[in-house]
Amino acid sequence: MVLHTILVIILLFNLRKQTKGKSELEQWDRLITAGIALSAGLFVLSTVWHRAEGLLIVLSYALTATVVYTVYTNALFSSWRPLINAFLPLIALNFVEDMLSLIDREFYKSWRNYLEGAELLALIWMVAMLITNNKQRKALEKERRINEEKEKEYRISEQLKAQLEVQVQERTAEITRQKEALQKTLHELEATQSQLIHAEKMASLGELTAGIAHEIQNPLNFVNNFSEINAELLAEMKVAIDNGDYEEVKALANDVADNEQKINLHGKRADSIVKGMLQHSRASTGQKELTDINALCDECLRLSYHGLRAKDKTFNAGFETKFDEQLPKINVLPQEVGRVILNLCNNAFYATNAKKQTAGSDYKPVVTIETSSRPDKSIEIKVKDNGAGIPASVIDKIFQPFFTTKPTGQGTGLGLSMSYDIITNAHQGSLQVQSQENTGTTFIITLPNTNS
Repeated sequence: MVLHTILVIILLFNLRKQTKGKSELEQWDRLITAGIALSAGLFVLSTVWHRAEGLLIVLSYALTATVVYTVYTNALFSSWRPLINAFLPLIALNFVEDMLSLIDREFYKSWRNYLEGAELLALIWMVAMLITNNKQRKALEKERRINEEKEKEYRISEQLKAQLEVQVQERTAEITRQKEALQKTLHELEATQSQLIHAEKMASLGELTAGIAHEIQNPLNFVNNFSEINAELLAEMKVAIDNGDYEEVKALANDVADNEQKINLHGKRADSIVKGMLQHSRASTGQKELTDINALCDECLRLSYHGLRAKDKTFNAGFETKFDEQLPKINVLPQEVGRVILNLCNNAFYATNAKKQTAGSDYKPVVTIETSSRPDKSIEIKVKDNGAGIPASVIDKIFQPFFTTKPTGQGTGLGLSMSYDIITNAHQGSLQVQSQENTGTTFIITLPNTNS
C-alpha cells in the first residue's frame, strides 16, 4: 500500500500542475488538493494503524479508482489520460499485490518475485511514458503559446486594421473636402482669370480705339476744311453766274472739283481706318485668312503710337518700319496676330517713354518694326525699342500669366502671356525675346508659311 499511496500522491501532484492557471479547472484544482491531503492521511495511518490496514487499502484504491474514472469520463481531462496510462499498470500490479497479501499471504509470497519483476517492468513503462508525456506536454505547451501569440498578433492586427480603416476613412473624407475646396478655388481662379483676360482685351481695345480716333481725326479735318472751302467757292460761283463772268465760274468749278478729289481721298482714308477698327475690334472667327503682314504691322504700329498720344499729350517717340517688300501673304488669324503686334508696340513705346523720363536730352526714343522671310519660308517679325531693357533676373518670367514689370494698376500681366499663347498655340510659331539692360529689347515673332 505504501508504494501505491506514493504513486497516487505523485499522480495527483502531476494532475494539479496541469490545472494551474486555468480558470475553468479552478474547482477541480481544489478537489485534487483535497485528494492529495487524503492520500497523505491514508499513508500516515497505514504506518501507525496496522489493524485497519485492509480498510485503508480499500479507501486508497477507491480514491484511485475515482480519479481514474473521473479522468476517463470527463472531456475536460482528455489531456490527462496519457498520464493515467503511464501510472495505471504499476497501480494495477500494486492492487493485485495488496489484494493477494490480504487474501492469501502464502500464495503472495510464492509469487512475490514474479510480481516484483512485473512491477519493475511497469515502473520502466511509467518512467518512459512520463518522459514521453512530458515531451508531448512541452510540445503542446509550446504550440499553445505559439497559437496564443498568433492569436494575439491576429487580434492586434485586426485592431490595427480597424484603426487604419478609420484613419483611411477620415483621411479620405479630409482629401474629399480638400478636393472640393481646391475645385471651388480653381473655379474662382478660372472666373477671375477670365475676367482679367476680358479686362486685358478691353484695355487693348480701348488703346486701339483711342489710336483710331486720333488717326481718323486727320482725314476728317481735311474733309471738313475742304467742305467749308467748297461751300465758299460755290457761293462765289453763284455771284459770278449772276454777273455773267463765266471764266470765273469755270475757275471756281475747277477748284471745287480739285477739292472734291481731296475730300474723296481723305474720305477713303477715313473709311479704311474705320474698316481696320472693325477688323481689330470684332471677335475672331477662328478661321485663318490670307493676310499682308507688312500692312498689318504698319497699321498696328501707327494705331499704337496714336493711341498713346491720345492718352498722353506729352508722349512723343519716333517709329520706323523696315519691311521686306517681297514678303508673301500668309494664312493667320489677323485679329489675334494684330493684337499681339499692338501689344508688343505698346510695350515698346512704354519702355522708351519710361527711359525718356530719366535719360538726358540726347536720348531719342525709337520703336522699329522689321519683317523678313527666313530660309525655311517662315515669316519673321521683329519689334525693337531702345528703351531701358528687361532685367536678366526676370526675363525668364515675362511670359508667365500675371507677371508684369509695370507699376501696380498699369498692367495685368496678361498681355505677353496671351501673345505667347496666340503665337505658339494658335499659329504653331514662336515668340522670343532678346534684351540688354539700358540698351533695348527685341521681340521676335516667327510664323510658319502654310501656303508654301
